[in-house]
Amino acid sequence: MTDYLQEQEMEIEALQAILMDDFKEIHSGESGLNTSKPCYHITVSPQDDEADDSTSKPVQVALIFSHTEKYPDEPPLLNVRSIRGLSTEDLRILKEKLEQEASENLGMAMVFTLVTSAKEWLSGRFGQDGADENTADDELAKDEVIIPHGEPVTVETFLAWRERFEAEIALERAKLMPDSALSAPKEKKLTGRQWFESGRAVAAARGTLTSKEESDEEEEEDIDFDDDDFEDDEEDMLEHYLAEKSDSSMLS
Repeated sequence: MTDYLQEQEMEIEALQAILMDDFKEIHSGESGLNTSKPCYHITVSPQDDEADDSTSKPVQVALIFSHTEKYPDEPPLLNVRSIRGLSTEDLRILKEKLEQEASENLGMAMVFTLVTSAKEWLSGRFGQDGADENTADDELAKDEVIIPHGEPVTVETFLAWRERFEAEIALERAKLMPDSALSAPKEKKLTGRQWFESGRAVAAARGTLTSKEESDEEEEEDIDFDDDDFEDDEEDMLEHYLAEKSDSSMLS
């Protein structure tokens, strides 16, 4: 009998050192066990949550035990209670598992082994539910991804657009040009940039050039426009094109 008590006391000291705040002695009347011997309460959480604050854990169980006179040659008295998150059926399954494991470990101190088994069971039972929930959240997030619509930008579509764009610009410029500019000889033609910088484009558009001024200008130098002089930087045109495509997609 003395050997049993000594071994039981040594196990209690070891559990206190290992489990610390998760281990405490309780009155036998609180244990739910049919015994007058000392009873002990161990707070058990899923194995993956060991480093978390206990107040934030969604699932916890109390493992309550008391040594019998011939422990460890006979199993301890066991009880389990839900601290949070376990149903009556969960408790029944867990208790049966621990009692089975206790019967398989007779002859050696087994309480810490039972605690480890309970942690693993909680992790398997409730960790999978958490994983399923995370998977469901991930699938929902995928469904909420906005898929862009509209014609994709390729080299071919950009070149086709640029051709239309340059044609529109050329038409607008032609509307501003005086008739003399269109019929001037090639060797006397101004470049489009020179003509615009001279300020005559605005005057022509507003109809403010006098006949004399027009005659003088024709005698001095005639005007011509080379499309090459008006080509916009391709990068700016691409930006304009993308903006145009974005507006078109939004309207559709």
